[in-house]
Amino acid sequence: MGKKDLSNDCPVIKVEGETLPEVWEKSVMKCWQGGIAIRTEYDKAGDPPSRDCTMIMEVTHPFKEPRLHRAFPAGLEDLEIYRQEVIFGIHDDWIKPEEGKWEYTYHERLFNYKAEGKSVDQIDYLVRKLSETPYTRRAQAVTWKAWLDPECSDSPCMQRFWLRIFEDRLQLNVHFRSNDAFKAAFMNMFAFTELQKVIAEKISEKIDKKINVGKYLHIADSYHIYGSYYQDFKGFLDTLKKRSFEERTWSTSFAEPFFEEGRKRLKKDKKGNLV
Repeated sequence: MGKKDLSNDCPVIKVEGETLPEVWEKSVMKCWQGGIAIRTEYDKAGDPPSRDCTMIMEVTHPFKEPRLHRAFPAGLEDLEIYRQEVIFGIHDDWIKPEEGKWEYTYHERLFNYKAEGKSVDQIDYLVRKLSETPYTRRAQAVTWKAWLDPECSDSPCMQRFWLRIFEDRLQLNVHFRSNDAFKAAFMNMFAFTELQKVIAEKISEKIDKKINVGKYLHIADSYHIYGSYYQDFKGFLDTLKKRSFEERTWSTSFAEPFFEEGRKRLKKDKKGNLV
């Protein structure tokens, strides 16, 4: 038998580096250059097919500066709000599918997973399990509800957390079924490493020993750049050509005043007044 043609199969790509912006930038470029052209369920008539691949990103020092890429398509205030959404559940009260609103948040699924009339704080379980047995392979949290999510209009993209402690370093592997490479992945990575840090701190308190943030692995079955925003993406490509890496990134200290503005936005009531 002759060799099977695999040119139309989804490529598996791995990128690695020390920092979040370095690895995210590499991943987006590799997806653009090596991803296959394939349609999606969200395409409108006339949209080009997406670029798609299976992506594995390895960030060895997720809290090394610089931590921010200037080209991620959102504001720094929005990034802080998203961080608080994931860690503190500031938008959990928006979950009202019966009113046509949100069907879930990652915070709700991780901290308050409901099934069979029970509620499970999976993050609390992770802290307890890793404090008792740091080398366990059972320290995972899931978001998917098999009886509910397949029919959701916007089912969870992030599927699973898996954590393990190696010496004094907490590694986090995050698995996505689907991940928008350009418009969502960086914000996901930033927020989940912040949650990784929170878990490490909680374990440290529980065992009275310093546990540091270790490696971050971001795995996406479908890592894609949508054809519908190719024009926006070209601006990103131009940025890579015109600016050095230092000019394409920000440190956390630079971003902090903008994060503070995001926190102030969260304190405003519906009339726009500070509360």
